[in-house]
Amino acid sequence: MPRSRPGNVIRIRGSRVHNLKSVDVDIPRDALTVITGVSGSGKSSLAFDTLFAEGQRQYIDSLSAYARQFLDSLPRPDVDLIDGLAPTMAIDQKPGSASARSTVATVTEIYDYLRLLYARVGTPHCGECGAAISRQSVDAIRDSLCRLDEGAKLILMAPMVRGRKGAHREVFQTIRQAGLVRVRVDGQLHLLDEVPELAVRKNHTIEAVVDRLVVREGFESRLSDSLTLALRLGDGLVSASIQSDDDQWRDTIYSTAMACIECGASIEEIEPRTFSFNSPYGACPECDGLGVIDAGETTRVCPTCEGGRLRRQAMSVTIDGRSIVDLVAMPLNDVDRWIGSLPPKLSTLHRRVAEPISAEVSKRLQFLDRVGVSYLTLDRGAQSLSGGELQRVRLATSIGSGLVGVCYVLDEPSIGLHPADHDRLIQCLRTLQRQGNTVVVVEHDEATMRAADRVIDVGPGAGNQGGQIIASGTPKQIQSNARSLTGRYLAGKDEVPVPDQRRPTEGPALTLHGVATHNLKTITVQFPLGCFIGISGVSGSGKSSLAVDTLLPALAHYLEHGRKLPTGVTTEAQFEKLTGADSIDKLIPIDQTPIGRSPRSCPATYSGVLDEIRKVFASTRESKTRGFSASRFSFNSPAGRCELCKGHGVERIPMNFLSDLFVTCSRCGGKRFNRQTLQVRFKGANVADVLAMTVDEAAEFFQNVPSALRQLESLQAVGLGYLHLGQSSTTLSGGEAQRIKLGTELARKSTGNTLYLLDEPTTGLHFSDVKRLVGVLQQLTELGNTVVVIEHDFDLLAACDWIIDLGPTGGAEGGYLLGQGPPEAIAALDDNATARYLADKLKAARMVKGGV
Repeated sequence: MPRSRPGNVIRIRGSRVHNLKSVDVDIPRDALTVITGVSGSGKSSLAFDTLFAEGQRQYIDSLSAYARQFLDSLPRPDVDLIDGLAPTMAIDQKPGSASARSTVATVTEIYDYLRLLYARVGTPHCGECGAAISRQSVDAIRDSLCRLDEGAKLILMAPMVRGRKGAHREVFQTIRQAGLVRVRVDGQLHLLDEVPELAVRKNHTIEAVVDRLVVREGFESRLSDSLTLALRLGDGLVSASIQSDDDQWRDTIYSTAMACIECGASIEEIEPRTFSFNSPYGACPECDGLGVIDAGETTRVCPTCEGGRLRRQAMSVTIDGRSIVDLVAMPLNDVDRWIGSLPPKLSTLHRRVAEPISAEVSKRLQFLDRVGVSYLTLDRGAQSLSGGELQRVRLATSIGSGLVGVCYVLDEPSIGLHPADHDRLIQCLRTLQRQGNTVVVVEHDEATMRAADRVIDVGPGAGNQGGQIIASGTPKQIQSNARSLTGRYLAGKDEVPVPDQRRPTEGPALTLHGVATHNLKTITVQFPLGCFIGISGVSGSGKSSLAVDTLLPALAHYLEHGRKLPTGVTTEAQFEKLTGADSIDKLIPIDQTPIGRSPRSCPATYSGVLDEIRKVFASTRESKTRGFSASRFSFNSPAGRCELCKGHGVERIPMNFLSDLFVTCSRCGGKRFNRQTLQVRFKGANVADVLAMTVDEAAEFFQNVPSALRQLESLQAVGLGYLHLGQSSTTLSGGEAQRIKLGTELARKSTGNTLYLLDEPTTGLHFSDVKRLVGVLQQLTELGNTVVVIEHDFDLLAACDWIIDLGPTGGAEGGYLLGQGPPEAIAALDDNATARYLADKLKAARMVKGGV
């Protein structure tokens, strides 16, 4: 029977994905919904692994069997019913297919328009002498070949196909009808009747061999006839393969379309692919379009293209005196101004071509400005973007696409954004929603919650203690819901505590003098030692340039080279000198990079607690009787692992045109270990049982094993008690990976005098998780360490002893030191974005303490 659809909502009934406990929830369509809750409560399981996954599965299943063979087949989420679902699209923070070739321009498709613009309107110049390029006559091509040395051999060919897929049988037929008998296919000469069958899905280059000549007196007449035929078959192009003195054959392309007036050099027809660094017709041959080349263990800028990625021919094409490489290196706002002022400078014909292209580029640039990334440049590599930046670039692209009737699912788009930029982000989400789309956002940001039409609070705890819908309603309804932990923070009934007294900052300090890395304006910055330090500022203001690109390599250089003070330039860092580093004994950077790229890596292996667990099992009577050592209890060891699945716990079954199927190993039942290893038990549990435990469960289980307990309690302290010890590291978020690193460091015995550097540790954290994190960082500082945090979360910044604020904007107009001092001093600054929000946070904290 047809299903009923009461109301304009997406109905989810009985979702049991991961830790969700048969959840029932309604998500309004054509509205902005925020899903929130503590870390690990099941937010992503509901939004991505249920809602988005089912939308993707339904879309793939709607395709033909032929189309499905090129796509991964997706399993149905463990849910009873999802009704009213629109086509879904995820805008997350994962790099996906972003490679070293992906840039802001390519991700947003702006580069496609720029390539078209330069191909149709650009003026080419000679790469040798710089003169403008004009069309070359047949006589000029003949005279160029006649100037070859006496006796030189050449093969005259007509390019028929250049880098296109297909079998091209009709091309070979055309060559045969022209009376020719030889052809060069992909660089190899063949008789026309002996050409092998071409692979349909591969690119091919086919050239008809028109004549084979030797330069001698009287060959001009034959050359002219052959040139005429070659140019006719090749649509104005002819390829001459000339034998050099070293017996090597080198090709030269001649064109009746484009040639240098001054020196006679010929260039190929200018096409959009001429400006593509992903195409062999546009990419720099030295670096293959990457802009850099390997130099041992490091990379350096390609000397041929100087980082421009393109061939000299492409970089010599200009519009209004500017090449495409120059254009993409400009800040987005400058590109928008240049594009807008371009049409009046062009001829009438070129203006008609340029105006619609310029309008599309300008529209996309304005969307990027609205999501707060106008400080980026178009040539910025996608891999160098933070998760939040990449997500906002994708958001701008989605807004520009104009799609309607889509359910967009976003993963914390506010990450990396200063609160001053949140309003613009919220307006972008509203624009997406007003276009006729449903917007579902997994988010912890207070401003985004208050702006939403519906807030869904998942909890009450993490892992097995979560997976329930605690509250669902408007922000005001959530705020007044006594069961909702999120509501308590929105209502001001709970908060991240602000210290009653700051640590003294007048003592020894680490000082970076004259920092000019990237956009920093030769600033001098102090880091008081033994303090909790926050680095704040709007997106692109220079926070990472100061901490990650300057402080980190400078201090690492100092510690690694016999405490020799670095000055000048260290890798990308540009600064005058570093002082006060003699009081630092150790440097520990804790970022959000994955803790392991292999599914074998897990919290137990990274934190080292598995080493202690293996020792416990090796010390049992059963192990000693059998002669088992600690290595026996590693799923990476051939002695202890299941040999059928090689310790993975699953078997891979090829499924022809469907996606590969992964099923639980039939021999070990997914436990990873062989039968003999699993027979060894400690307190009734084998090693596989222990790996299936959460951190909280394992802490209780090993409460009498101090070495293991210390590491488990450290993971609990950073709010990861819900993680399973054997959970694959590939399933962890960036925030979870960072907290595992922090918990691992916390478990080590501290000697003090260590500098910890963290990059946005509040990523993915609920208010209550931030409260716990601040407590951990305060604990590290109390031990005599210095903790430096790049952060936008004002709950954390208000708890710092010292704040370094950069700005006032991002990109070229940022990089100034706006202030450094205790939070109260920064909050008192005039005309300062950070000051406004920090002052409000400190005022609210005082009111809570005063019982107001």
